[in-house]
This record gives sequence, structure tokens and C-alpha cells, in this order.
Amino acid sequence: MSSCSELLLWSKEHARGANAHVFAWSGQLTPLQQKASEELLASVRQNKSHLLRAVCGAGKTELLFPSIFASLQAGKRVCVAAPRTDVILELFPRFQKVFPKTTIHALYGGAPDQEGFADLVLATTHQLYRFEKAFDVVFVDEADAFPYYADETLQQAVIKAAKQHAAIHYVTATPTKSLKTTNQSILSRRYHGHDLPVPRFASLYGYARKLKKGSVPYKLQQWIEEKTTNNIPFLVFLPTIEMLESFPGHLPRVHAEHPKRKEIVMQLREKKIPGLLTTTILERGITIENVHVAVVGAEQKIFTSSALIQISGRVGRSFQYPAGDIVFFHHGISYEMDNAKAAIEGWNKS
Repeated sequence: MSSCSELLLWSKEHARGANAHVFAWSGQLTPLQQKASEELLASVRQNKSHLLRAVCGAGKTELLFPSIFASLQAGKRVCVAAPRTDVILELFPRFQKVFPKTTIHALYGGAPDQEGFADLVLATTHQLYRFEKAFDVVFVDEADAFPYYADETLQQAVIKAAKQHAAIHYVTATPTKSLKTTNQSILSRRYHGHDLPVPRFASLYGYARKLKKGSVPYKLQQWIEEKTTNNIPFLVFLPTIEMLESFPGHLPRVHAEHPKRKEIVMQLREKKIPGLLTTTILERGITIENVHVAVVGAEQKIFTSSALIQISGRVGRSFQYPAGDIVFFHHGISYEMDNAKAAIEGWNKS
């Protein structure tokens, strides 16, 4: 999209899909998930805005399925939006399996052309600039993620894409204070019932200077070697692209503008690489079985408490591997680090 792109508006009756929708999900919700899912469905049917606040790994996506299916059966057009491309890439194949007879389009920067009229659209929030009064039901996943929460034009794009008076529903583990809805559901446990892994703090004084000189700090090197030796996939989060690109060694690395980000993440998922270095671009929307995580420079401003909670939420997501190591390497403990740890411990007590 650019300022010189031509946009055409359809003023007649809205198009409707001709698909007979099928719900092909055979999974089973936990009692807590079932309660939250029914509350969301009630709000969708009443056209009242709803906030689904669920811890990372609670199975938020599965909770949307009944509401989406009910909307599709009622002849409504549905949009699931998220600020990050990685979230859309992860959701698309899952939704294709669950709704095999539904025409689904996935819209993100660089997405291929897709044919037909989509009853269900998965899109980054940037892509919603394309639409006006197009959707009967809108879900915004990871509604607190950058850049959506900080960009009023993106928030307006979501509102503009929804039909007049259509409710917008939000899904996130870490809602901002400005996120206000009519109804709310809280899901405080992961689907497998185990506690959230609690981050541990480890000092790594002078890490920026050492990395700049081409040397990996000893504690961090030990951590990487231990995961590699034990064949445990890992993510190392770094605060800047500069630090990412100058990191010594040959570990794969990704950031927001990396042309092969999707392929490298897939290599980690398929265990073709031991681990990778990343910026906060992978703080959410990515699930790797048994992944362990290190944050380098956790005290830096880029790592807000919500970012650290989301990063911690990458660990222990699978039923087979409900635990794992999440370490905040730091040059001094920040309030954001303390707040993130306290929030996670609070969820485990609730």
C-alpha cells in the first residue's frame, strides 16, 4: 500500500460467501477455556465488545473457534487481525485445518495474491487500511503489541474496517490500560494446567562492551553451549539490531526486516538449527516445542514488562514440555523486570 494506490469502494449490497462452512476441530477445551469461550460467544452474538485476557500459552486461539464458526454460519464476514506478520503466518495453517471449506485469506506485507471472496480474513493491522465497513465481526489478537497500541491510525484502521456498529473483540495476555471493552474473560492457567515458567535473573555486567569487542560473555556462552549440547532449541533476545548483527559466531539471526525470517523460524521449529538470535520481533506469535529463552540486556528500555512477559511466554507451552529455562541477563535489575516476574508469579497463584 502506498499513498498513490487506487482504492475502490463498493456502495451496493455487500458480497457474501457461498461456502457451506465446516468446523473440523476435534480438540477439547478445559473447563476454564470452555467458560471463557462461552462468554466470548455470548458477547459476539449480542454484538458487545469483549476482552479475552489469557496468559501466554492458555490456548487463546482455540477459544475463538466457536465464535468464528457461529459467525460464519450466520452469514457474517469475520476478520482476525494482529499487529505482527509472524502471528498471521502462525494462525493461517491452523485456521485452514479447522475451517477446511471456508475461503480464508492471509494478508501481510509480501503476501501472495489470493483468489475468491474470503469469508474469513487474517490480516496484520496495517492491511486493514484496505477495508472500509467490510467486516461484521472483528477480533484483534495481541492488541497490546507494537506498533498497534502506539499508533492511532492503526487503531482507526481497525474501526474503519468494521461495519458500522460492529463490535470489536480483543485478545491478549498483557492488555494496556486504554483497552476498554464491555465484557471481559480472564484465563489464568495454561491449557495443560502447569504453572508458567518464572524468569530468573543473572548478572551479565559489561555485556555490551564485550560483544562490541567480538567476545561473548562467559555466562551467556555457557548457556548457549549447554542448550546446544543437550539438543534443546533456544532463542536469545537482544535489544538492538546492531548488537544482533555484530554478535560473534555463526548462529542464525532474525529481525523485523530480515528477508528470510519465516524460513529461519521454520528451521528452528524443525530442529535443523540449534537456536537463533532475535530482536523483540519474536516476542509473541511463535510456538517452538521445548524452547528455552535468554534475554540479553533485559534492563534496557525496549524490554518493557509486557514484552518480558510475552518473551517468557514462549517457554513451556507444550503438554510434553510444560517447563523450561527463561533467564534475564542484565546489567542491573529494572522495575520492568521485577514487574514482569511478579505478574507471572501472580498468575501462578491465582
